[in-house]
Amino acid sequence: MTFSLHRLYSFRRCPYAMRARLGILFAELQVELREIILKNKPLQMLAISPKGTVPVLQLLGGEVIEESREIMTWALAQNDPQELLDVEVMHQANALIDKNDNEFKYWLDRYKYADRHPEMTQETYRQRGEAFLQVLEELLTKHTYLLGEGITIADIGIVPFVRQFAHVDRDTFYSLPYPNLQRWLQDWLTHPLFTQIMTKYQPWQEGDDVVVFP
Repeated sequence: MTFSLHRLYSFRRCPYAMRARLGILFAELQVELREIILKNKPLQMLAISPKGTVPVLQLLGGEVIEESREIMTWALAQNDPQELLDVEVMHQANALIDKNDNEFKYWLDRYKYADRHPEMTQETYRQRGEAFLQVLEELLTKHTYLLGEGITIADIGIVPFVRQFAHVDRDTFYSLPYPNLQRWLQDWLTHPLFTQIMTKYQPWQEGDDVVVFP
């Protein structure tokens, strides 16, 4: 079967899928969106990406991109009108996203699902995760976004994970001594492109009409 748009398998609340969708929006691209249910993953997705996690981007030429960072980079390499791939900060951006993905996400998962990880208390997991929040807070004392006065790939690559951390316990998050991070997150939650990626779609099923995103 042929298709006329790159095809994105996604899940609305997954932070990895969220940043992939942000990359697509900032690149001003359009894709066919297939919203999935994690407990009932479509065979069409598993056939091209057996690892079974989202996001998965199937390009028109047949190539499959299975990692959210690669999807962001691919999208912005096609078109980057706001210069999110600013060469002057890419080394720092990549280092920050590495820290998010390899360290912060570990503690975030344990904080969110503390009942599954009784080795430590939820409070301890939160405090371990705060080490990264402190790094972000320090950066945001200097400028509006993480690496300057303009949005970079670091912002869109990290904000879905900070959002998830904050939403574990909103009252606690907003009581923490990170006013610049809290401001940054609130600005993002009301950003037009962020609100656009949070639009709800019905889970895709074979035979459904094509859903174009955005």
